[in-house]
Amino acid sequence: MSVERTCCVVTVSESSCSPKLRNPLSCSGVVLNHQSGVVLCSGLLFYPFLIDTECISPNLTALYANNFSNNMQVSIYHADMSPDESTSKLSIKNGHQRQPQNAELLMMVNCMEFQKTFQSIFTEAEKWNFYSGDEDAEILFDSIFLSWFAVLRMPGLATGTQSDTLPWVKSTSLIKGHSVLACGSPFGSFCPDLFMSTLSKGIVSNLAGEENALILTDARCLPGTEGGGLFVSNGDTPHLVGLITSPLCWKSNEWIGLSLVCSFHLILRNILQAVTSHQSLREISAFMDIPQVSSSANQKPANEKYPMVAVVESGQLWGSGILLNPNIVLTCRHVVNGKTLLQVRVNARERFLTVTGRVLYSSKTSSPYDVAVVQLQEPYSDVLVPQLATSYHLGEDVVVLGYGALGKTCGPSVTSGILSRVITQKNKPVMLQTTCAVQCGASGGAVIRASTGELIGIVSSNTRDFAAKITYPHLNFSIPLSVLEPLLVRFDQTGDASVFQVLDSVDDEVRRVWRLQIPQMLHLVDIKSAMK
Repeated sequence: MSVERTCCVVTVSESSCSPKLRNPLSCSGVVLNHQSGVVLCSGLLFYPFLIDTECISPNLTALYANNFSNNMQVSIYHADMSPDESTSKLSIKNGHQRQPQNAELLMMVNCMEFQKTFQSIFTEAEKWNFYSGDEDAEILFDSIFLSWFAVLRMPGLATGTQSDTLPWVKSTSLIKGHSVLACGSPFGSFCPDLFMSTLSKGIVSNLAGEENALILTDARCLPGTEGGGLFVSNGDTPHLVGLITSPLCWKSNEWIGLSLVCSFHLILRNILQAVTSHQSLREISAFMDIPQVSSSANQKPANEKYPMVAVVESGQLWGSGILLNPNIVLTCRHVVNGKTLLQVRVNARERFLTVTGRVLYSSKTSSPYDVAVVQLQEPYSDVLVPQLATSYHLGEDVVVLGYGALGKTCGPSVTSGILSRVITQKNKPVMLQTTCAVQCGASGGAVIRASTGELIGIVSSNTRDFAAKITYPHLNFSIPLSVLEPLLVRFDQTGDASVFQVLDSVDDEVRRVWRLQIPQMLHLVDIKSAMK
């Protein structure tokens, strides 16, 4: 089954006989089995229709149709996709989607593993916020309800064959950097002719919890795609691996440019556990008989060839740093924050090893190059010494590796994009721009050539529009390694950190580049350091 055919839009509304009509609520859904008409979607839409909202607790595992108002109506839009004879690609039959079909709520299930992981990672202290749908909708957006999913049945969909069953893989088969495809309908039921089954490509940015219950991806998702599917491919066959729970996430009022996903196989496990204790719903077990495929859909870990990054802590502030060899870490001036001694934490086999670091060099605040060099007091022997790139190819695929997004919790996050600009002065690169998502904590992280694993730059900052009070994670600035490579070679030969002092006296043209000194833009844009 193609990815596009799995997508649908679920709308929950109040019957016309209700004394006070709520606005219809909508999100995306995944068709698990065309033959049985089983659909899975976000449970968030159903919260306003709970008869007893106080029944929701962290320990509750399931809810059933009798827990919801009789005035609740559920309908599903599903695109009637058919092969285009001229292109052999799928297109919407007759130029439009099917009319919405009535559906029934079979049950709601709480993915306990996702809930536990979510509560341990997204703490109140870091001011996480998850936006979903229309701000005016009557939704109590509680983090507890993010882990709930609705199992629906649409009789009008039950026209398929066994070949229309969606295969899936366990999220344990995922690795950071794994290519993924998200499929959903932005803005839910708004203009499904235009937005139904919209695809977005990205990678797995981070994984957390039991059996990778929680997945972060940089695939670009929009409000309304909640409940849409996240897929991995094995050849031409898509395999469902997760459901989108929150397409947009904010940390300390800054959009992080990543989407939150729950493991599908754990949702399925919780569904099957719940129906065994509910006699009238045991038939769901047959409906959920969808094939799992082996973890052969795995990709070879690309991040094995990537440079290693560490957490660099200077008191209460912290950022990222790149291990150049067993003794030296490259980071940013604003990360070391004027300190002489630091704590450097290396994620070694999923455990952090903490080593004291001494700052050998930190560029002056007047220097446009935000650079610091740190020597570890104890060498870390398992370092993969990075290959340093000295040439750049506009538009090439790159990744950023650093401790943004989930911070120090789950090891470094990886985000994908392209090298969007190379700024030069006197024919020499002085600034790189990428479209990778960069968040607070990623300063000092690595910009890497995706095809080879070569280190091409060090992350310095992302961009903030102070007038609109918006941070743009996908527009960021990095220091080219070609600026630092000759100095690193000389330092390696001599051990004299004074070789880096040349960075303190660069041309005024370079200073102007890094200050973004374009007169008409000065009041709109400024560089914001991507540091905790």
